[in-house]
Amino acid sequence: MADIIQLLPDNIANQIAAGEVIQRPASAVKELLENAVDAGATQIQLIVTDAGKSLVQVIDNGKGMSETDARMSFERHATSKIRAIDDLFRIATMGFRGEALASIAAVAQVELRTRKPQEELGTCIDIENGIVTKQQPCACPAGTNICMKNLFFNVPARRNFLKSNTAELRHIMDEFIRVAMAFPHIFFSLTSNGQQVFYLEAGSHKQRILQILGAQYSTKLVSVKEQTDYMNIYGFVGKPDAARKTRGDQFFFVNNRFIRSAYLNHAVSSAFEDLIPKDCFPLYVLYIDLDPGQIDINVHPTKQEIKFEDEKIVYAFVQSAVKHALAQFSIAPSLDFSLNADIQQLEAVSKPFTENEQQTASSSSLYKTFTQKHQAHVIEPNEKSELRHWKEFFTAAKTEEIPEQNQVIQHTSFDKQPALPKPVYQLNNTYIIAVADKDLILVHQQLAHERVLYEQLSTAIHGKQAATQKSLFPVTLQLSPADAILLEDLLPDLQVIGYTIEPFGRDSFVVQGTPADVQQGNEKQVIELLLEQFKHFTSDIKFSKREKLVRCMARQQAIKAGKTLSQQEMEMVIAQLFACETPNLTPGGNPTYIELREEYIDRLFVK
Repeated sequence: MADIIQLLPDNIANQIAAGEVIQRPASAVKELLENAVDAGATQIQLIVTDAGKSLVQVIDNGKGMSETDARMSFERHATSKIRAIDDLFRIATMGFRGEALASIAAVAQVELRTRKPQEELGTCIDIENGIVTKQQPCACPAGTNICMKNLFFNVPARRNFLKSNTAELRHIMDEFIRVAMAFPHIFFSLTSNGQQVFYLEAGSHKQRILQILGAQYSTKLVSVKEQTDYMNIYGFVGKPDAARKTRGDQFFFVNNRFIRSAYLNHAVSSAFEDLIPKDCFPLYVLYIDLDPGQIDINVHPTKQEIKFEDEKIVYAFVQSAVKHALAQFSIAPSLDFSLNADIQQLEAVSKPFTENEQQTASSSSLYKTFTQKHQAHVIEPNEKSELRHWKEFFTAAKTEEIPEQNQVIQHTSFDKQPALPKPVYQLNNTYIIAVADKDLILVHQQLAHERVLYEQLSTAIHGKQAATQKSLFPVTLQLSPADAILLEDLLPDLQVIGYTIEPFGRDSFVVQGTPADVQQGNEKQVIELLLEQFKHFTSDIKFSKREKLVRCMARQQAIKAGKTLSQQEMEMVIAQLFACETPNLTPGGNPTYIELREEYIDRLFVK
């Protein structure tokens, strides 16, 4: 019987190895940027076309390579950073696998131009499908210029698995941000399809954080700095009011390498206990320096997960450092004499005071007691006193309006609803208790309203377009580059469900209109929270972009647990819930209500 085990050809072996290292354009970006940092560059440019599918180019002014080194760098297991096995456990540089360039060359067309500063001529190398097609001297600037073109051109199946250009560009920006934030003393720029996305001048850690996250955080950062013989920690955490509803801007760097660590994240979150709501996540950018021999960075192919020799010490140290920083920041309330932007959006400030409203107000005795002399002490007889109707002074103009939350749910059809169960009660400002016949129904107000909104929005986005109300005072949004790219991609779908948003220069947008059933005045917060939820939408099931958008909006606009509801609002929620196609579950599969049947209740009391 013939032998069947054979050695793979080099080109196939390289493509298999490339699959571990280069999963998408962002993987190549990470490796190339880290190589540029290790080369001692002070200026690094990243240029991408078609979200890296057509081109990923990194240009640096580092130390460059000799002709021999340039050729050897594309061989598998070739590295300048490891000489002995012990070096694996004391790695202080960034890229070190010795397979990155070989992997890139196996699945793309690569052009390398490099020159050492002390040499007059550099080296040009072209590689396709892992094979060198050209190698010759050339004139080029000192440093290295490497182009990766047509990723996965020879592995069409892998190319087909790539996401949309918007999604792939977001992954590239994530990798770019992580490297740029770790090395603020280096100039970085990112250009996509000829448009400059980032231009980051060299500076301090705080300057780099503000360059990337936005200048709005300039007064919301608390400095963290602790030093011991075992490890040092420095960086910034956000003040409690900078916390978000989603796990957004959170960065850990260990020896300048970005890592993911649920364990250390818990250490930071525990330091914020009782300072922020339980459903919010703190902002932090923290740098940890410790002996490379105390960590193992070889536990994950992307090196984003590491193992600490003594993780309990690190946990305690991070928690203590953050607590100490927050203690130094005064959490006591202070007087702020500037008018909050949210207050400016309230109807009492933003809506015009019509002539009829002015006459009604000025003719009341309540108005006179504040505006005329010697009237403050006057109290009219009970029968004639307008003070009996003092509430009308504030509410007369709103007698026909629907309560705030009902503005969202007012237009659902009641054709197929069951008879309204009455009476209804609210428990802990979270649950609605209703009696239907002899059974008891316990409704979670937030989850129930989420189901109602989900079906309304699904109808709009998959068919009938939602109504839009034009904004009297259009709101301008200034977003981070990553959020701007995401919002631009979502604009057509947002328009279907009632938003009219137009680009307004670099990373800026103008909100011209909102859905008719959404309260105006907080458009900025609504859009920013929607983007946060969309970015961090997690599920084991693959959803379309529109489905993610609908689920995020339903979750965001739903009546929140903890809100006091009127009798009318509670009845409206229940009526609309049981008019849904699937009233018993949220889009995510959580129950919206629990039904306690008479027989079950009886059994609780009868043994």
